Amino acid sequence: QVQLVESGGGLVQAGGSLRVSCIASGDTHCLTSMGWYRQAPGKERELAAGITDGGSTYYKDSVKGRFTISRDNAKNTVALQMNSLKPEDTAVYYCYALDQYCHDKEYWGKGTLVTVSS
Repeated sequence: QVQLVESGGGLVQAGGSLRVSCIASGDTHCLTSMGWYRQAPGKERELAAGITDGGSTYYKDSVKGRFTISRDNAKNTVALQMNSLKPEDTAVYYCYALDQYCHDKEYWGKGTLVTVSS
């Protein structure tokens, strides 16, 4: 089992920056990809950014150039630095982790709210 705990988020004006972080505990040696999904009000959850244990990254087109995902395998953390935030970035951001080495499972954090005011 893996537990994910997010921190960060909050309220920021458009054009500002925020950082959300996630720390994993438990069977972290089983994890492959980690990253962040987000869900805006009335919309489906979508993948914002992801990173493999080898360091390969993925970004949703609308966040490319503004968001940067990073991962520290030794500390079992993944972070998302969000710059030039827009009101449409407002969402609950969920940390996720994939266990593809041991049990073929996925794990989710409880989410942290990011609100960007115009």
